[in-house]
Amino acid sequence: MSHVTTQPGTPGTASPPTGPPPTGQSPTGRSSGSRGGRRRLIKRSTLVGWSFILPNFIGFALFTLVPVIAAFVLAFMEWNSYSSPSWVGLDNFERMFSDENFRVAFVNTLFYAGGHIPLTLVAALTLAVVLNRKIRGVQFFRTAAFFPYITSLVAVAVVWNMLFDPTMGPVNQFLETLGISNPPRWTASTDWSMPAVIITSVWRDMGYYMVLYLAGLQTIPEEYYEAARVDGANAWQRFWHVTLPGLRPVTFFVVVMLTIQSFKILDLIVVMTDGGPGRSTLVLAQLIYREGIREGRFGYSSAIALVLFFIVLTITVLQFRLNERRKA
Repeated sequence: MSHVTTQPGTPGTASPPTGPPPTGQSPTGRSSGSRGGRRRLIKRSTLVGWSFILPNFIGFALFTLVPVIAAFVLAFMEWNSYSSPSWVGLDNFERMFSDENFRVAFVNTLFYAGGHIPLTLVAALTLAVVLNRKIRGVQFFRTAAFFPYITSLVAVAVVWNMLFDPTMGPVNQFLETLGISNPPRWTASTDWSMPAVIITSVWRDMGYYMVLYLAGLQTIPEEYYEAARVDGANAWQRFWHVTLPGLRPVTFFVVVMLTIQSFKILDLIVVMTDGGPGRSTLVLAQLIYREGIREGRFGYSSAIALVLFFIVLTITVLQFRLNERRKA
């Protein structure tokens, strides 16, 4: 037991204890055991966090990161599955920029992106504004608009090919009833095949981006609209000065995602037209597939993939820069 001693002239005042601190306590009075327990708790929490992250990271590393790095290296090599890789430097890129197929695929990709991005953006925003109102059966219409996005892409492509059939398709039959005697041949025409693919793609994707816009619309305070009505703003002015500024973050995200999706389009075109007629719907992603998988020119295919990657990266960085300037 410790004693309490009193100093002369100060009755009842305890003197500080002398000698070494009790076992398990630091000179500052903090328990070393509590610090050790805190370290163990932090370590255990870190291990639990890594146990959740590690399986996904291993899958990402094996199936995404390693193939991407390998593609970067192969872009400077010549290799097929029957020979060893050999370093060729920039030969694949020199060949690419003199390849007519690459030029055609690049222009077609820009054409598809130039049609798919703005049309999907406008269609999704229009659907969101219409279906954001309190009307009877709105949940059904929202589900119907979103349903094509989760439908099998092969089924979507096959059905739209039937709709666009030049002779028996409902689309051309409807156009003939409107008085158009010579309707487009759609996927059988070099001029109309890409517009047909764009229309199908917009129809399929607009439901997904409609959901994003619906979420953005429901975050805009109703007080803003009430204040605009008090100031005498009509419906168009409220949309232009209240709705669009409130949806700016969502619109930025939608534009970025649509840009990436448009430049890597492959599956829908393969099923609908397979790049034809001729090369009218040949895009960069399909050219990569043809050169690598069909022709076995993995080095040349990787070089095209590297160029496509930098095109998308450059456009995305520019979009982020423009968005930062608008915020400033």
